[in-house]
Amino acid sequence: MRKIRWGVLSTANIGRTKVIPAIQASEHGEVVAVASRSETNARAFADELGIPTAHGSYEALLNDPNIDAIYNPLPNHLHVPLTVQAMEAGKHVLCEKPISLNVDDLQALKKAAKAYPEQKLMEAFMYRSHPQWYQIKEWLDRGDLGQVRTYNAFFAYNNREEENIRNLPSIGGGGLMDIGCYGISSARYVYNSEPVRVVGSVQPLAGYEVDCLSSAIMEFPDGTATFTVTTKTEPTQWAEIHGEKGMVRLEKPFNPEPGDENRVTLTVKGEKQVFTFPKENQYQLMVDAFAKSIQEQTAVPTPLWDAEANMRILDALFTSSDESRWVHLD
Repeated sequence: MRKIRWGVLSTANIGRTKVIPAIQASEHGEVVAVASRSETNARAFADELGIPTAHGSYEALLNDPNIDAIYNPLPNHLHVPLTVQAMEAGKHVLCEKPISLNVDDLQALKKAAKAYPEQKLMEAFMYRSHPQWYQIKEWLDRGDLGQVRTYNAFFAYNNREEENIRNLPSIGGGGLMDIGCYGISSARYVYNSEPVRVVGSVQPLAGYEVDCLSSAIMEFPDGTATFTVTTKTEPTQWAEIHGEKGMVRLEKPFNPEPGDENRVTLTVKGEKQVFTFPKENQYQLMVDAFAKSIQEQTAVPTPLWDAEANMRILDALFTSSDESRWVHLD
């Protein structure tokens, strides 16, 4: 079966270090082109990574007939418009998270998905492709933990670059959008349901206009979930699932590196078992799964309704913080 030919919008670092190498190592895809607003930059990037074609504009890449699928890692405010343009040009799209700026912004994607049903569209939540989460899902579905009553997560990095896109409010920067979305998505994955109401604290720090410290409580029908994310503290992450029969702790729930030990601890009635997942590259698993959905004409692993559900909670947390109240979700 012919490999999916990928084009990459922009020379973003996540493409250089994570997604492009994953596609190049994958079974089902190859990177054939990259685009930047500067042809010089695009050419240098392409030469560095062994990509044959460099385009000096996003439009040129979208109109390249030798491309089947687009990876869109542009700043958040360009996710929707460039993804819609890609779909109009007949391309499948894997778009970085969060897929839009808010729920209203996302409606254009829903219209495009309806207008071009043959084009695949997916939000790039790579963590869901990692085998540690498949293992956890098996434990949850089998009832090993009993009824889950609480889920807690923490995710932090330290980014103080003034011009970094994560620190620019005009293009959808801030910690809640960038990494808070993982706390929401993983909680929904654990409970396999949507929260009833949420409350959030979204705080900038001195010298920044975007949120640098955000926390949330999400009330689900059967329990609660909490998370804290920061963009100005020592990098770390962890997550815990507590059920009536047992608990699970993930040391690197969201972006474990291939080759790291990546330990997951299952505790049932005081007995601990430690599982390791040292080899898997979740980016490669994600792009292969997306490519297979194109080749086999099957549904993508994470559908657009899931992205909208996540964005609805992000919107509610911003509202909650602004208005100092719980926000109920329909």
